[in-house]
Amino acid sequence: MRHLARLADYCSITNMHTKNLAIVWAPNLLRSKQIESACFSGTAAFMEVRIQSVVVEFILNHVDVLFSSKLSSVIREGAGVCS
Repeated sequence: MRHLARLADYCSITNMHTKNLAIVWAPNLLRSKQIESACFSGTAAFMEVRIQSVVVEFILNHVDVLFSSKLSSVIREGAGVCS
């Protein structure tokens, strides 16, 4: 994800900003067997991929926070508190 976020930094050259990267990569990063099966029609599959791309775009726009070592340590400490 950090690599894709770095690619977005060069969007003025490549025109691959976070939204475009999310559209291209979301179906691979968030693969859904439901979409691949016959139970999804074209419209339903399109809506599902749209949701996936929004999620990936959010992750790319917040990669520094979501994948920071500080957040990871807070999550680990919180996980040990559960009883």
